[in-house]
Amino acid sequence: MNTAFKSAADVEDAYYDAIDDADLEKMMSAWENSPQIACLLPMQPMHHGPEAIRKMWEPMLDPELKVDITINHLQWIEEENIAVHILEERVTLKGTGERQPPIYATNIYRNSKDGWHLLMHVNSPSPPPPGAGMLPPNP
Repeated sequence: MNTAFKSAADVEDAYYDAIDDADLEKMMSAWENSPQIACLLPMQPMHHGPEAIRKMWEPMLDPELKVDITINHLQWIEEENIAVHILEERVTLKGTGERQPPIYATNIYRNSKDGWHLLMHVNSPSPPPPGAGMLPPNP
């Protein structure tokens, strides 16, 4: 199932709605149908291509996990056929109200004859507070 999205923002909305709804098919419709797509989440290897990304997300979209993600847009760079969105993701575990530390994400979208789709999603954990756990600079 591939949806022709009219803008990078439309893809982004569908992607995060799919996570909130624990809907794997809806999520996969946001991705470009290409072996070039890639997803890198914290503490995991990078996954390339639709099947690898589907297999990675399937257990994480278990409705029993019940997560809610709120996003805060930090920067958008958009050109004719490519868009880069940098955002902060705040994950809350539904049922417990437990809010996780923020995660920073970079989403890269591409516009093709099939509309806008997600090309790459990369997450990075938030940095530690200033002075906490920082390595000293190399001499």
